[in-house]
Amino acid sequence: MPATTGLLRPGDVPGSETPSPEGGPVAQTLPPADVFAALGGDPGGLSDTEAAARAVRYGANELPHAARRAPWRQLAAQFTDLFAVVLIVASAITFLAWGLQTPRDSGTLQLAVAILGVVVLNAVIGFLQEYAAERTAETLQAMVPHACRVLRGGERREVPVRELVPGDVVLLEAGDAVPADCRLVEAYDLSVNNAALTGESDAVTRTAEAVAAGPVLQARNAVFMGTDVVVGSAKAVVCATGAATEFGRIFRLAAAAPRQRTPLQRQVAVMARRVAVAALATGAVLFAVRLPTGQSLVSSFVFALGVMVALVPEGLPATLSVSLAVGVRRMARRHALVKKLLAVEALGSTTVVCTDKTGTLTEAEMTVVAVWAGGVTHTVTGVGYAPVGEVSGDSQVHGLLRAAALCSDARLMPPSNHRGWRVLGDTTEGALLVAAAKAGLDPVSGEAATPRTAEYPFDPVRKMMSVVCAEPGVDGHRAYVKGAPHELLSRCSDIDWQGTPGPLTGDTRAAVAAAADELAGQGLRVLGVAARTVSGPRPTQDEAENGLTLLGLVGMLDPPRPEVSAAVAACRSAGIRIVMVTGDHPLTAEAVARRVDIVRTPHPTVVTGDQLDAMDDHDLDRLLAQSGELLLCRVSPEHKMRVVTAFQQRGDVVAVTGDGANDAPALKHADIGVAMGASGTDVAREAAVMVLLDDSFASIAVAVRLGRSVYQNIRKFLVYLFSHNIAELVPILAATFTGFPLVPISAVQILAIDLGSDVLPALALGTEPPEPDVIQRPPRSRDERLFSTDVVRRFLFLGSIQAIGVCAVFFWRVNSAGIPYSAFTSDNPVYREAITMTQAGIVVSQFFNALAVRTERQSVLRAGLFSNPRLLAAGALGIALMAAISYAPPLQAVFHTAPLSPADWAVLACLGLLLLVAEETRKWWLRRRKTLAEEGTHR
Repeated sequence: MPATTGLLRPGDVPGSETPSPEGGPVAQTLPPADVFAALGGDPGGLSDTEAAARAVRYGANELPHAARRAPWRQLAAQFTDLFAVVLIVASAITFLAWGLQTPRDSGTLQLAVAILGVVVLNAVIGFLQEYAAERTAETLQAMVPHACRVLRGGERREVPVRELVPGDVVLLEAGDAVPADCRLVEAYDLSVNNAALTGESDAVTRTAEAVAAGPVLQARNAVFMGTDVVVGSAKAVVCATGAATEFGRIFRLAAAAPRQRTPLQRQVAVMARRVAVAALATGAVLFAVRLPTGQSLVSSFVFALGVMVALVPEGLPATLSVSLAVGVRRMARRHALVKKLLAVEALGSTTVVCTDKTGTLTEAEMTVVAVWAGGVTHTVTGVGYAPVGEVSGDSQVHGLLRAAALCSDARLMPPSNHRGWRVLGDTTEGALLVAAAKAGLDPVSGEAATPRTAEYPFDPVRKMMSVVCAEPGVDGHRAYVKGAPHELLSRCSDIDWQGTPGPLTGDTRAAVAAAADELAGQGLRVLGVAARTVSGPRPTQDEAENGLTLLGLVGMLDPPRPEVSAAVAACRSAGIRIVMVTGDHPLTAEAVARRVDIVRTPHPTVVTGDQLDAMDDHDLDRLLAQSGELLLCRVSPEHKMRVVTAFQQRGDVVAVTGDGANDAPALKHADIGVAMGASGTDVAREAAVMVLLDDSFASIAVAVRLGRSVYQNIRKFLVYLFSHNIAELVPILAATFTGFPLVPISAVQILAIDLGSDVLPALALGTEPPEPDVIQRPPRSRDERLFSTDVVRRFLFLGSIQAIGVCAVFFWRVNSAGIPYSAFTSDNPVYREAITMTQAGIVVSQFFNALAVRTERQSVLRAGLFSNPRLLAAGALGIALMAAISYAPPLQAVFHTAPLSPADWAVLACLGLLLLVAEETRKWWLRRRKTLAEEGTHR
């Protein structure tokens, strides 16, 4: 349904496959009587036959479910990882080499099977983690009601919403969710809440009369799927269902937005390409170097394959998946549900948060916070619809709130069915009822004791509502009026001033006007309340609403969530910029932004949607480049997407929060979309990759902290994994250049280390808790490499120490045989002991390496050697597995190993301790250098 023309028939929707009903367009300019003919309907409703025919023609009234990849496709995608592709090719070539061997070597077959097993294991782990995370976040169509009331064949019926068709006559009442896009033909004091579509929390009035042509969402005689009836009742004709509705238009816009790759995805892809190229190139060079030495083609290939396998971190995909899954579970415990594993880390690198207002920063529950009566402002405590709080003041305040409650149509509903206190009807009137209850009044019994005899509903021209009630114990009737302060003030002749009625003089009028302006300047919605005695139960409207006595003013707001201010401060300390992007009025947006400390300066930059339309891309870029506080108000879904794209083009990592369907396109287009779980629409939750189960902005700050710790832990196990890859590669290179004919460590042994002894400690590193100062650090750049200079320098340092140690023990054991290198064969007992020493040396040193890399600068002794029991258990299990490979005959046959003596293990333990001491010395020097630099700065 186009947003720039009159209300059209379903077939006129651009891109919609829904055919048009018979008749012409259902424009908003038509009078109600002509709407039925235009849609081929009937005032008494469609017949069952016609409804069934239209159901076939138009389809079900539901939004299309987002396409999900079948589980087998998700599993297959795991095998497209570059590391997996390299290993699959290596396994295939090894199988081929085994087939060409004469005689065939079982060791070659074992290697081929082992490599393929590694690929399958990694794929299964990654699939299970991703599948579980995504299925945990299955969404429900919460905004679309399950049943609705219609007229069918002249009878009032309740039918499933999905069976609604264009031309149906729908009956709406206060509290109903609108089931489809409809044109009103009857409306009685009707107001609806369009927040799900427009982002505005204020209820808007609706009429059945024809209106001038204009934007559909501004048509006052139309209601839309997913919105709520706040007050009143209506009869409406369905003109669009399912994907042809305004809800559906935004759904299609969100579906068309491409899902952005996270920074970690980009970094891992770059790293995988570089490592794969380095592994293949190194293997090819050594194959070419070894072949002319007289080695057979197959043996030269197996040797080169060992080099390649040594360089490829086979365990990285599994450790990455599980580490991210640990982050998902940690966030779930903090009420943040993550649908995509990689979204965990993306939050940690966020530089800009574009946040909605209503329902995200605020409670989405109007609350009276101030009452002005008799020249004094009284405070009202408590937040939301729960009648818990106090009202300061005397009986005059109670009288004012009693009058306001009597002049209300809303109902305050107590908790039921796991739902808290809620309001049925207009939220503003609900706030008045709650305030009256806080003052000790009972709105229900008060209404029963004071029966209403006449009512003049609110309309936007008068800007007020009035009721006439029979006062108990008094032979007379009183009119109670509430409305816009300045309009109401003009109809008042007296004022209740400190409990004593008196004439409304020029000075008191000025005082009332100043009080109203002061409350409005605080971002409050202000209502005036007045009363008068009338001549009978049904006076004229003119009598009821003139000659009034002003009782006072009421100020209310949609209160900010109490935890938001602290969360905003945490995000600011983390170097994250917060930009409010809302469909609400600029003054309201700024007032809320100040309450939650998003705005702290006197003059923030406030830009409306119309101003955005007037900006070209260069102007928008200059606006976003300013470092000051920024509020974007009265914006559309297209505006939000444009702003998100502009931030991304500037190099920012953008998180977008929202709960309405109008937020969905930007949620999907952002680097990470964050939807509200409790109050959010289905469209918003489907578009987002993270759902806040408690709707709390504070959960974002917690998620940022956890996301940053995930990235830190990823870097830790990268150092851990690649340092031992160096220890695997260097002995092979050393053997080549010293003329030793055999490999110091076989490819099967390398795979055993990578998966048997390294994966579990790497996973344990992924469970390290966030470091204390992680939230105070600035976000990393989108362009920062995963293999930063610090990471590379650190794993080269640790890997070199390991490599020197294992080379030393290998050649020490080989030289102990006292025979030339050329005399060694693979069955030589000393050679088997030597390669066992190489493998065990790497495993033992990795145990100490895991302890060393737990911290970047802090001493591991200060962090606590035993503070990560999972890491100690994983390291012990790796050493136990190595012992089994050394001593168990079946494993000795597979790995060609030999038993090690206690003295051998003691030597290897000393090498591990040497590694830990060297790393602790390096950390001490870094801390010392930082201290000296700080002392030099203070001098």
